[in-house]
Amino acid sequence: MRKAQAKKLPLAPDGRFNDKLVTRFINNLMWQGKKSTAINIFYDAVDKVSKQTGEDGYEIWKKAIANVTPAVEVRSRRIGGATFQIPAEVRPDRKISLSMKWLIRYSRERNGRTMADKLANEIVAASKGEGAAFKKKEDTHRMAEANKAFSHFKV
Repeated sequence: MRKAQAKKLPLAPDGRFNDKLVTRFINNLMWQGKKSTAINIFYDAVDKVSKQTGEDGYEIWKKAIANVTPAVEVRSRRIGGATFQIPAEVRPDRKISLSMKWLIRYSRERNGRTMADKLANEIVAASKGEGAAFKKKEDTHRMAEANKAFSHFKV
């Protein structure tokens, strides 16, 4: 018999924007349990975004998350001795998770002085439909499109 799935702990909304999505992003950004450092990095990045663009940094961040969110992905499935990449819809919870992780990962790989600078630059790029995180989404969609022939296998 299969055990019940672990219950998701409810997230508290963050102090500045009163948004649970921000808390989730900060938790993804955090390393070694250093939450206050992650909070400072995120808020600094949002402030830098608003300074760069002259618009609300929080709204730009939300737009960046939306632009990086994937709709389809490929999953490996072994059929008759061969492994196929089968396109599958991404679950809503996983969509958000992937977009946040990509945004953070490609921010870390960027050139810049501080993490806040790097994150701010990646957020601005993603909101414009540019940057490495947006390219990752495009590549994921392209892979799914290329393997559309195997979609009848279903995952």
